[in-house]
Amino acid sequence: MTKASKLVAAKGGKVLLVRRRIDGRWMFPGGRKQARETAKDCLKREIREELPKLKLGRLRLWKEVTAKNKRSGRKMSDAIFIAKHAKGRLEIGDKKEIDRAVWQKPYGLSLTPTSRYIRDQLFPRKAD
Repeated sequence: MTKASKLVAAKGGKVLLVRRRIDGRWMFPGGRKQARETAKDCLKREIREELPKLKLGRLRLWKEVTAKNKRSGRKMSDAIFIAKHAKGRLEIGDKKEIDRAVWQKPYGLSLTPTSRYIRDQLFPRKAD
């Protein structure tokens, strides 16, 4: 059973990322599950809290990751969902937790370990 849920939304070659206020690291939006909450319900609640103006299309579970991150040593336990569509203003709802949301290419930023894993799996750099 996963402990958290993450959202992957992409459009126009860019992905939706939020910046954590606590350390300035970027991540795919989402958060920790509450008691008796499904992974999908967790994600929907987190998006309503963090980005209340964002409207999502159908959510599809891409992968459940329960592994140790080789680079950081951190244990990952996340359900990762892909949104078919995402639209609306990126207005921040929970300003204590996140301070910015952007559509951006997922490289050149300081990402959290789980978000780095997601990026490397779904958006690998193309060889020149």
